[in-house]
Amino acid sequence: MDFLHPGSWGEALALKAERPEAVPIAGGTDIMVEINFDVRRPAALMDLNGIPELYTWSRQSDGRIRLGANVPYTRIIDELGDVLPGLAMASRTVGSPQIRNRGGVGGNLGAASPAGDTHPVLVATDAVIEVASVRGTRQIAAVDFYKGVKRNDLAQDELISAVLLSPASGPQQFSKIGTRNAMVIAVCSFALAFDSQARAAGTGIGSSAPTPRRAREAEQFLADELPWESRAPLDPALAEHFGELASAAASPIDDVRGTAAYRRHALKVMARRTLQWCWDDYTQGKALI
Repeated sequence: MDFLHPGSWGEALALKAERPEAVPIAGGTDIMVEINFDVRRPAALMDLNGIPELYTWSRQSDGRIRLGANVPYTRIIDELGDVLPGLAMASRTVGSPQIRNRGGVGGNLGAASPAGDTHPVLVATDAVIEVASVRGTRQIAAVDFYKGVKRNDLAQDELISAVLLSPASGPQQFSKIGTRNAMVIAVCSFALAFDSQARAAGTGIGSSAPTPRRAREAEQFLADELPWESRAPLDPALAEHFGELASAAASPIDDVRGTAAYRRHALKVMARRTLQWCWDDYTQGKALI
């Protein structure tokens, strides 16, 4: 196995063009596990730890946050929790403190596991994935980035450079079900993001389909039926129906972590609860986090 160590972003892209089989590594959360268990033996690894721009974030002229692919989860929590609360919530559920200190959203995207913790939030908030190669840079909507179980829209010569996210425009929530409270792969997960000005909501379903997905009918239901203007207490029947619509949007399977029936039930409960939490924050005028 060759080990490639580019010293700049340009060099990394050139190496990826020359060695498209090289697997990028930063935190190593996924690939090192596969190597240790002899599940995968890539011809080459490309170490991206020496590229400073992958570890920075900035606010763009259009107001969006440009989050470098390798910005660790701990920094997302500490530095961006006020503007990207849903992503910060999801980041808190990732692995152990050691993993959160090294891992970042870029690795989650590259692995493209349906159970990735940040995926539902990226989908719910209309995040955009920035990818690059020696041919140039392009942007991919998060909802279009995932192509199947552990498959994404990257070309063989492309690397993930950043994620573009709009600051929260309303309350956001993330919920995850697992077999224990810490260091657990999601049995299923759900994200909800309000746009208080547009009177709309975005949803994200994780670990309950071949790819992360939105519950479009559920979103339209909230846009049409929530008492946005009066801010009246949430009708339990409305929340129940929202949960049913969110659950119906999934296509789960039975596996070692849970059954399809359990996943559908859990999604219904999580959707109902996250709606209540977001609505409470919205009606009480609380800060976004």
